[in-house]
Amino acid sequence: MPKDKDKDKDKTPAPEPSSVGKIEWLDEVADHDYAAAEAYLSLKHDKPTLTKLVARLRKAEIVTRRANDILRAAGLDPAPLDDPGVIKDITKVIEGKRLSPVLVIRGETSADIADGYHRVSMVYRINPYGVVPLKLG
Repeated sequence: MPKDKDKDKDKTPAPEPSSVGKIEWLDEVADHDYAAAEAYLSLKHDKPTLTKLVARLRKAEIVTRRANDILRAAGLDPAPLDDPGVIKDITKVIEGKRLSPVLVIRGETSADIADGYHRVSMVYRINPYGVVPLKLG
C-alpha cells in the first residue's frame, strides 16, 4: 500500500454535527466537577488561594463562550477526537446525556480550564465556534 494511503488511514475524521446530535447541557455544574477542579488547581495553587478560587467558581453565574475562545484564552490546543476523555463525552452526547458546564478560572492575562477541557475540546472538534456553558471564576 502506498505511504500516503497509510497516512490517511490513521486520521480520525471529524464527526458531522448531525451525526453527534445536539449537545445538551446541565443547568448547574455537577458536584464532582468542583472536586475535579479543586484537585487540578491544587497542583498550581496553595491551600488559601485554592479555597478562594473554588469558592469563586461555586458563586459564579453560568455564562457562555465559544469553544475556540476558551481554548485560546487558556493557551491550549484541543484534544484530538481519539482522546479517551473526548470519546467519553461524545458517547454521552450520542446517548442523550446532558453534560456539565465547564469551570474556568480567569487570570489577569489568561484563563485556566479548571474542569471540562475534554468537553471544550469535543465541542471545538465538532464546531470551533460552538458555544459552551461555563462558570468563570
